[in-house]
Amino acid sequence: MSRSSSYLRGPFTRFGLAVAAVVCLLDQASKVYLLFVHDLAANPIRLGPFFDFVLTRNTGISYGLFATEGALGQWILLAVKAGAVALLWVWLARATDRLTALSLGLIVGGALGNAIDRLAYGWVADFVYFHIWTATWRFDWYVFNLADVAIVAGVIGLLYESLAGERAAKAP
Repeated sequence: MSRSSSYLRGPFTRFGLAVAAVVCLLDQASKVYLLFVHDLAANPIRLGPFFDFVLTRNTGISYGLFATEGALGQWILLAVKAGAVALLWVWLARATDRLTALSLGLIVGGALGNAIDRLAYGWVADFVYFHIWTATWRFDWYVFNLADVAIVAGVIGLLYESLAGERAAKAP
């Protein structure tokens, strides 16, 4: 078996890649709808007392960290993301259980969804805005998207597996 095909033949690799594809497709479909069909920039959506859909153009990474305005910075962020996806894909090819494959698929799919935005627009479209406002207090969470939710869920799955899962290191 060639080295290149071995990265597609792990026992759970196809499952993880299918998860990644579904996440990426759902993320992109939501963004296309909200950007071009609904025109979220002109028409924010109030979903309830705690959630709104608003358009934020994120030129950085998670939560707007390392925001860049120039093309060079965007290409550097894209290259870092591509490297991370490649490493996660290798990890996925070696996954020996379904939770690891699911978690890595969520992370890869989310990373790819955001990378497509960066290539297409030069920024990542974030739109879910969580907030709590009272008469005396205000909490505003970062604006995020479905890809970000998938990445966080994937990280939680990997943390669960490493701390409490069957293969977690147990004290003697």
